Amino acid sequence: MKSTLVECVPNFSEGRRPEVVEAIADAVRSVPDVVLLDYSSDADHNRSVLTFVGTVEGVEEAAFAAIRKAAELIDLDVQEGEHPRIGATDVVPFIPISGVTMEDCVAIANRLGKRVGEELSIPVYLYEQAATRPDRENLANLRKGEYEGLKVEIEANPDRQPDYGPSRMGKAGATVIGARSFLVAYNVYLDSMDVSIAKKIAKAVRHSSGGLRYVKGLGLLVDGQAQVSMNLTDYKGTPIYRVVEMIRREAARYGTSISHSELIGLIPQEALVEAAVWYLQLDGFSPDQILEQRMAAELSDQPDVEDEETFLEALASRTPTPGGGSAAAYTAAMAAGLAAMVARVTLGKKKYADVAAEMEVVVSQADDLREALTAAVKEDAKAFDQVMATYQMPKNTAAEVEARTEAIQSATIWAAKVPLSVVEKSLQVLRLVRTVAEHGNVNAITDAGSAAAMLRSAITAAGMNVRINLSGIQDVDLAAEFSSQLSRLENQAADLFALVQKAVETRGKIAGFQI
Repeated sequence: MKSTLVECVPNFSEGRRPEVVEAIADAVRSVPDVVLLDYSSDADHNRSVLTFVGTVEGVEEAAFAAIRKAAELIDLDVQEGEHPRIGATDVVPFIPISGVTMEDCVAIANRLGKRVGEELSIPVYLYEQAATRPDRENLANLRKGEYEGLKVEIEANPDRQPDYGPSRMGKAGATVIGARSFLVAYNVYLDSMDVSIAKKIAKAVRHSSGGLRYVKGLGLLVDGQAQVSMNLTDYKGTPIYRVVEMIRREAARYGTSISHSELIGLIPQEALVEAAVWYLQLDGFSPDQILEQRMAAELSDQPDVEDEETFLEALASRTPTPGGGSAAAYTAAMAAGLAAMVARVTLGKKKYADVAAEMEVVVSQADDLREALTAAVKEDAKAFDQVMATYQMPKNTAAEVEARTEAIQSATIWAAKVPLSVVEKSLQVLRLVRTVAEHGNVNAITDAGSAAAMLRSAITAAGMNVRINLSGIQDVDLAAEFSSQLSRLENQAADLFALVQKAVETRGKIAGFQI
């Protein structure tokens, strides 16, 4: 998905024929750079809501495709349901998500409205932020009289002239297109079959009749149960829990209660968190106390090594992490990838049938090592961050000094162990590289040589990161042990580099390559 992200939540006047809803959903799915997040239908309302996101161009095209398909399959002359409507595609709002402004969404609404009017001959009204007149900002004003009433007035009343398209309606009716902030579609069911109670409560809570700001509501009878159907146009200005509690009190006034509620489409996490905090009375609550949110934040602080561009940008930034240790691990992981690739292009070739089992082992081990080295990229950055954090610990009392010293030592030892592990794993990869250099597909001999060159750099860089941390370890014996282990690994690597280099040069010449 691109960096610009727009959401579209069109409402269609069909909720009883699944095949029609599915055809409209397929029209959206067919457009590149668009993801259909959700769609749901209500038979009593005879209405379906789709939610999709994507690039400006993609979402605009997907909305047109959906409107066109709905016009083909939905006939307003025979359609009926509880929910007010004026068109097969009743309303199409655009919501800015990322890298897009409200003005951009207004422009989308105008472009789409013009195209729908001209190419599909459907009257289009602009609403909310895209409205051309103050009285058209409110969707309810545009729906007055519904399809049957508008069909007459659009031809006779100048005030009902559309913004785009003809001043007459076919069986697809008219469509309202606009730009708005995020809206929560939320329904509350009462433990009653008396729709008059739902209508009274809807009147009490909706803003237009003196209720809560940012609440639009209707009282309906859905599947034999009274329902307060609402659109919450600003869940921050009027949070969901406030709406629910007002409905609860109004229901008690009429001798009933809330049975259950439902969401139509999607809802921001923040809205649910606000409700949970209010009901649980969590004083001093912070969103980073949510486990999943904390995990996401922590993980996002580190580069996604599967995204090369992201990692390289992080490497070039002013922050000290990721640094040389992470770069060493990343380089060794790439070398492991090359070793696996050479083995894979060897497998299945008759010429190399006698080394197939050997190559299978290389593939398995190289993939495991690549995964481990990839994890070490983040681990190295975290180790260095931990060292820096310990130096910020308080040292005002003897106890604090002691705790700080212990924490520094523990973090420094970890910061030495991580790159030492990278050296050890790089040596394991180098052994696999020797195997593919000596026995693998000769056409990939330079890839084996490239992997060896990367590993030479990775081992050198990781070794430097081990040594700089050894100087800070107070346990002399442990520091000496790490130093001895590092030297031993480096000596083994030097011998292997010579063998790989010889194999690359020899087999390259045999194959006619000048290495």
